[in-house]
Amino acid sequence: MSTLRTSKQRDAVLKDLQFRFDHPTAEEVYLSVKKTLPNISLATVYRNLKLLENEGLILRIATGESDRYDGHTESHYHFTCKSCQQLFDLKIDDGVELNRLPVGFDGTVTGHSLMFYGICSQCNKKMN
Repeated sequence: MSTLRTSKQRDAVLKDLQFRFDHPTAEEVYLSVKKTLPNISLATVYRNLKLLENEGLILRIATGESDRYDGHTESHYHFTCKSCQQLFDLKIDDGVELNRLPVGFDGTVTGHSLMFYGICSQCNKKMN
């Protein structure tokens, strides 16, 4: 990883993501950061999200619709509610070593991506 120059815009995008847990889209990050940096453009937000992702400072979560972003890069997984489309963080016991699971694979697994799907508790309550 290279060291990024600091910039007011990049710092604002990173800070915004680190203080939220709702996994926003780029447009949602833009609207949030625009409150403190009114001259920031959507293109600047996209460019900085890409740089921050490449540096491993944020996660990009492909959802099949709009990509979502996560400022929390510690090991965790995600759950997508099939009803409301919200994304939630899931913690899984550290004893589970998913990188070791492939059987019969003659290679080295260096990472993985895992998404859980279902209905969140709020949507479950509405259905019952």
